[in-house]
Amino acid sequence: MASVKEEEVLSNLLKRIGRKLKELRKKKGYTSHEDFAFDHDIPRVQYWRLEKGQTNLTMKSLVKLLAIHKLSVEEFFQTLKDSKK
Repeated sequence: MASVKEEEVLSNLLKRIGRKLKELRKKKGYTSHEDFAFDHDIPRVQYWRLEKGQTNLTMKSLVKLLAIHKLSVEEFFQTLKDSKK
């Protein structure tokens, strides 16, 4: 069983990833997560939960989203690291 500290770290990371996904969506010109999800064949509720950091993100989902934004996994996590500063 994960400790409270580990759960908190994971929760914070998921929220940071969600904020970055939201930022990337807005940079593409989408004001609505629903429109973005619809246009890219992603379940709307699932995408909303990802942006809110409320669901665990699979690598498959992350790679699909990053392909939409033309980013590699490494580039994406570097932007997370850089935005933490």
